[in-house]
Amino acid sequence: METEKIPRVRDESLCPCKSRLRYRDCCRPFHMGTAVPETAEQLMRSRYSAYFFRLTDYLVDTTHPDTKTPDLREGIRETLNHALWKFLTILGTSKGQAGDKTGKVEFIAEYYHNDVPYEHHEISRFRRYKGVWKYLDDKG
Repeated sequence: METEKIPRVRDESLCPCKSRLRYRDCCRPFHMGTAVPETAEQLMRSRYSAYFFRLTDYLVDTTHPDTKTPDLREGIRETLNHALWKFLTILGTSKGQAGDKTGKVEFIAEYYHNDVPYEHHEISRFRRYKGVWKYLDDKG
């Protein structure tokens, strides 16, 4: 299982999503499949942590079927092989709460590629699929 890649010491460490919670109390239950995000922001944060921990399966599984492409898995692996994720800043959200069907999260993810720092600024769109939040696209 992919989640075995996550060192056990991380359970007690602060979550990479910058929620200020311990990983075990934040994104780990989502990554392990023992819980599902209640909000679009929780899903976005858990996806950032999945990039941090290189959890390809989680990233594919949390992508909305309407935007899943045949080469999605390979594209994610390519990103994971070339980026070292450093910091996440949530700039804002729109809808995406427990009672909503759609939502947006604006964020900046800082990372390194070939030892050069970069920032990825995105407004992600999320939509529920069979009641569960999924990442739709970056066209927010």
